[in-house]
Amino acid sequence: MKRALVSVYDKTGVVDFVKRLVAAGYEVVSSGGTAAALREAGIEVVDVETVTASPEILGGRVKTLHPRIHGGILARGEGDDAELEENEIERIELVVANLYPFAETVASGATETEIVEKIDIGGPAMVRAAAKNHSHVGVVTSPDQYDEVAAAVESGGLTDEFRRRLAAEAFFLTASYDAAIVGWIGDDMVIPLRHAGSLRYGENPHQEAMLYRQAGQSSWWADARQVQGKEMSFNNYADAEAAWRLVTALGAGSVAVIKHTNAAGAARGTSIARTFEAAWSGDSLAAFGGVVAINGTIDAATAEAISKRFVEVVIARNMDDEAFPGLAGKTSLRVLLAPLPSGTGLDLRRVEGGLLAQEYDSVDLTGWDVVSERQPSEEQLTALRFAWVVAAHTKSNAIVIADGETTVGVGAGDQSRVGAAERAVAKAGDRARGGVAASDAFFPFRDGLDTLVRAGVTAVVEPGGSRNDQELIGAADEQGAVLVFTNRRHFKH
Repeated sequence: MKRALVSVYDKTGVVDFVKRLVAAGYEVVSSGGTAAALREAGIEVVDVETVTASPEILGGRVKTLHPRIHGGILARGEGDDAELEENEIERIELVVANLYPFAETVASGATETEIVEKIDIGGPAMVRAAAKNHSHVGVVTSPDQYDEVAAAVESGGLTDEFRRRLAAEAFFLTASYDAAIVGWIGDDMVIPLRHAGSLRYGENPHQEAMLYRQAGQSSWWADARQVQGKEMSFNNYADAEAAWRLVTALGAGSVAVIKHTNAAGAARGTSIARTFEAAWSGDSLAAFGGVVAINGTIDAATAEAISKRFVEVVIARNMDDEAFPGLAGKTSLRVLLAPLPSGTGLDLRRVEGGLLAQEYDSVDLTGWDVVSERQPSEEQLTALRFAWVVAAHTKSNAIVIADGETTVGVGAGDQSRVGAAERAVAKAGDRARGGVAASDAFFPFRDGLDTLVRAGVTAVVEPGGSRNDQELIGAADEQGAVLVFTNRRHFKH
């Protein structure tokens, strides 16, 4: 009779699974709460302490850490039979184990003592032993695997390939588990990444590319539902991430058109269709072939408007049934319905041999100081707040010109601030007149401000903090412009 060792914290589905193992001829060894749950269901169980001839000690901290358990798991082929017989050890062909909920306990706000007690020792030891010996032992670490494993057992046994696949999952589980402990106990960081798929290529066709998901973390793209279109590419994901974060920051009813992770246009309004048109008109030339993000629902009118343009990706929160036919003809257009990003966690940037890590940037619209003689109207303040959020999501050096809650000119990624202002003005043209502008960092000289005011901009928001701030304030007062300092910059590289 083959032997299965079953020791699980999460008992979801375990009774039905073990019943199928027993019916297939397995003897079950178990302990503690798992054994109690199986016995309550009428399943005959051999206690671990019967196998080890040793009682559980230290309040259950030590029960499976014993040669008669690990010898049974780690035994290889016939060459080990004599030693097993000499030490009265029986082989264990299947290990079913999942681990104490360490990360969940940390997230619950538990005390350090409670957290330490949820650092599993026996579970990872059994799982790793079985995974190491996967040529002879199957290791089951998740209720999601129960049906497939039971079916394999009922069909004659686990194949070599299946045991290897289960072992890979087991090692990923223990690696992820230890990574969570490392992050809790000290300053070091281990990031477990699960392969989520291969991409056609990277930023360019000669670059191979893959997509990975961080274990234990939610993400908008992993939970997204692609309702039509081609497979997402490396650049599609990068632009969609930028677009989705921008409209999340702008709030409900906003639309952004992103090109190379910068806003070609953005707008906010009550009608998604009209707001899309406004965002597209921000820079219709740059918008060509871009990614559209909609913090709202795609309706039939919006779908019709999008279908008239060349767009690579549309990402939205929802989509009306009536909108599907309007986009169905654009067979290459990728349409994603996704939850908004959480904005939590760390923003990681690769550098050779390591990583830079920082909190995700957040925009605070409080604590602003009006430093000019001229005071802003409520309409100007609304437009300034809108432009400020867009500027915070635009590559530095960034200048954003807005007419109300619609961008009309974006100068992004320029090496100088006056250059960014000139590019924003060139894109806005006559639409800059009467508008407002935002700068992600301070103006080092008055030339950038002068460029905007000469184009007709009436109000400017920037962080302040330059040694030439008084010169900037004087320039604004000289030209009758509003100048607001936020006291917080938003560099984005």
